[in-house]
Amino acid sequence: MVVQPMLALAVVASTAATDAVYVLFTAAVASRMRVRAATWSSLWYLLSAFAVISYTRHWVYVVFAAIGSWLGAFASVTWLRASGDKHPQRTVA
Repeated sequence: MVVQPMLALAVVASTAATDAVYVLFTAAVASRMRVRAATWSSLWYLLSAFAVISYTRHWVYVVFAAIGSWLGAFASVTWLRASGDKHPQRTVA
C-alpha cells in the first residue's frame, strides 16, 4: 500500500479540526451552554465523517488520524487558555 500524501494531510487536518471542536464541545457542556454544546456536537460529527471514511479503507491512515487528534486537542486547549476561557473545576463530593 502506498500512502497518498494529500490524503494523509487531509486526514491529519480533519482529525485536528474534529478534536479541536470536541474540546470546545466539552467546554460548552462543562459551562452548561446548551445551544453552544449542541452546535459543537453536530459540527464534531460532520468533521469526523471524512477521517473515518478515509482511514477505514486503509489502516495506515489511523496513524495520521492520531497525529491530527493530538494536534487539534493541544491547539484548542492552548487557545482556550490564551483566551481566558477559564471554567471552574467541578468536583463531585
